[in-house]
Amino acid sequence: MLSRYTFWLWVAVIFQLITAVLHSISLFVTAEPATETERQLLQLMQSYRFDAGAGFHPSMSNLVIALSSCFSFVCLLGGLTNAYLLRNNADPKLMKGTIGINLLVFGGVFAVMAWFTFLLPIIFTGLIFLGLLVSFVTLPRMSEAAAK
Repeated sequence: MLSRYTFWLWVAVIFQLITAVLHSISLFVTAEPATETERQLLQLMQSYRFDAGAGFHPSMSNLVIALSSCFSFVCLLGGLTNAYLLRNNADPKLMKGTIGINLLVFGGVFAVMAWFTFLLPIIFTGLIFLGLLVSFVTLPRMSEAAAK
């Protein structure tokens, strides 16, 4: 039973790290407009600056980069934390709580991605959520873990 939970948590870790890397790469790729409308939109996103108060004037492009980089960091944090706990054979009670927190966070991330984005991030966050969910369900109960 224990090996099934660790297998699925490693699956989640791998997808968390792959998602972090792939999404980080997208931060350095510039979009090429296919139409005049797309060219205008990209130009406005990079040049029009909002008055955000307190002397801040970010462009929409700045805001997208900030939010996108935070998504990469959340995936990296989850993946590295889970990998660290797995490598150090953390107590099942600690793992249950940590995986539960991951489920809440990445369940929310998956819902947002499913509603607002496109197929690739939906698939990757869905695979992360699925790996976490299966590992949570297959994690031995505290009484079973104490008996072993």
